[in-house]
Amino acid sequence: MSRDVARAAAQWLALLESGGATERDHAALQHWRDSHPQHEQTWQKAQTLRQRFSDLPQALAMASLDRPQPGRRAVLKRALGTAALVPTAWLVSRQLPLEAWRADLHTVTGERKRIELADGVNLQLNTATAVDVDLAQRRISLVEGELALDVPGTAAMTVQTRYGELRVSQAEVCVRQLAADCLVSVLKGSVQVRDLNGQMATLQGGQQAPLIASGLGAWVPFDVLQLGWRDGVLTAQNQALGDVLRELERYRPGVLRWEPSLESLRVTGSFRLDDTDRILSLLASTLGLKVQTRTRYWVTLRKVV
Repeated sequence: MSRDVARAAAQWLALLESGGATERDHAALQHWRDSHPQHEQTWQKAQTLRQRFSDLPQALAMASLDRPQPGRRAVLKRALGTAALVPTAWLVSRQLPLEAWRADLHTVTGERKRIELADGVNLQLNTATAVDVDLAQRRISLVEGELALDVPGTAAMTVQTRYGELRVSQAEVCVRQLAADCLVSVLKGSVQVRDLNGQMATLQGGQQAPLIASGLGAWVPFDVLQLGWRDGVLTAQNQALGDVLRELERYRPGVLRWEPSLESLRVTGSFRLDDTDRILSLLASTLGLKVQTRTRYWVTLRKVV
């Protein structure tokens, strides 16, 4: 998403919230949304996130509507300029974090990459992931998202996260960096973990543990099917539909919603991540649901009535 698109979405949002939008404005907005998939995707995200700025547009709307009609358009124009500042800065920071754009390697939503580094080291990036790579220091910094790293040789690679670092040698590891922690899963070999307090611990193959600001949490065995994204597969074994859809959301641009009553339905199956629309269609046909599509970027799952 470019800064111009983010700015345009914020200005359209401010116009609608101001109460000054005409039928022609609504038609122009729809034309803008339909003119490019990126426009629609950005608009849907702006709609989803606008609640954080709900107070500002209401105040601006009152300011414009309370003025006499001759000056109304001028006041509205000033209101739009002011209202656009906060949503635009926020949208741009959300969709174009500077660290991600400056990163050496990154993927967009729904994209996955496999990169072969020096000495046979294999790096995979999952959806919406950004990393910096310093081969001279044999260091990978995970800016955001999820990576898988296979280091076949004895020359170690270091993975730096927000909550500590991993030393990987003759081992394979997956690291998912979430909003409040990292999830470290060791597929084979052993991985040394140093937390932010300097404390050291070791995770063995088949173990998984959260790495948080206070240190490394207790390990548990992990299900290798959870790491199916490396092969482009989402697998569920008698899993709650809500959990499956929350994972699927990570691979889809726009908004995915479902009725709360669907949350606990059980799902078993393997689905190709390259076609998330097909996944929704398969889930709907299997569970007797309806896929309601407002746009390609706004989809809701409902019970069939």
